[in-house]
Amino acid sequence: MCGRFTLSSPPEILASLFDLEEVPALSPRYNIAPTQPVAVVRLDLEREARELTFLRWGLVPFWAKDPAIGSRLINARAETVAEKPAFREAFRHRRCLVPASGFYEWEKTEGGKQPFFFHAAADAPLAIAGLWERWKAPDGETLETCTLLTTEADDVVQPVHDRMPVVVRPQDYDLWLDPSATGADRLGALLGPGAGVRLVAHPVSTRVNTPANDGPELVAPLAEGVG
Repeated sequence: MCGRFTLSSPPEILASLFDLEEVPALSPRYNIAPTQPVAVVRLDLEREARELTFLRWGLVPFWAKDPAIGSRLINARAETVAEKPAFREAFRHRRCLVPASGFYEWEKTEGGKQPFFFHAAADAPLAIAGLWERWKAPDGETLETCTLLTTEADDVVQPVHDRMPVVVRPQDYDLWLDPSATGADRLGALLGPGAGVRLVAHPVSTRVNTPANDGPELVAPLAEGVG
């Protein structure tokens, strides 16, 4: 699964990478956790342009009776996303990209779980494949939420964990964001671990285990960070 990630890239870098007209001021975040607001890129159909907006992490299906279900739907498996009732409508029509500077996974060891930080070798932002949904409460209040897709781990992540986020290549952004592209086979071709982005990893402090902790020291290599 993917249960924690970071976003510290400057707004101008995100605007250029995702072809955005504007990007709001973003404070660097080094410990983004489920149920928190996350920045996502999606297609604004009225303007026919991409937009960066904030959605709550943990997808609440439009048919849900209780929004609490979102805390259990922070990830969607790429292998089954087209069929699962919680995700299939969003997969067909409401896809998004979740910018990330890197993500964490935990390795099981005799001494407990050791967190590792994964990021692009060139430190360029990653685009994690996501889905978004709009849920309306009985009182008319609207809640917009998202989930991150995961796939089998590549050779870099595999020694630590068997799953990893789906990373979408820049040349595939248009297809992934296009709500008229509904072919499961065509979209499914984007969801494997071979995204063409070479990742590197290093162990980090277990301080990342607590969502309240934040700051660049969380991504520092363990020898340099706080134990």
